[in-house]
Amino acid sequence: MATCSQTMEFLQWDCDDVAKWIEFLGYPQYKACFTDNFITGRKLIHVNCNTLPRLGITDFKDMQAISAQIRELLGISETPLNASIADLPRDTMALFLERKSRTGKHADSLTYSQFLDELRTKHESKQ
Repeated sequence: MATCSQTMEFLQWDCDDVAKWIEFLGYPQYKACFTDNFITGRKLIHVNCNTLPRLGITDFKDMQAISAQIRELLGISETPLNASIADLPRDTMALFLERKSRTGKHADSLTYSQFLDELRTKHESKQ
């Protein structure tokens, strides 16, 4: 199970696929945390160190490791700790994945290049 952020295969994962991936990472004890909370590939986009305790994962080192693996899977970067919370720069892949985490015809068909075109258009209209 390699990183598949380029193909976005994880967006199609159901709860069992996510649980298998967590087991593959070496955390079989947390499989139920993901299945019991119905974490699919689309919902995995919103899982990080802030949400893992709500899923039942409270070991700090495990939280860090799982969160890092999720970021790697998604192809997004970690927010620097010294950044101002007032104006955090957003990783374009993270923004794209937030849109893809939704369901529906538009979210399902949206490609990364289409998303980038939309961002450019919005940015140009503000200038």
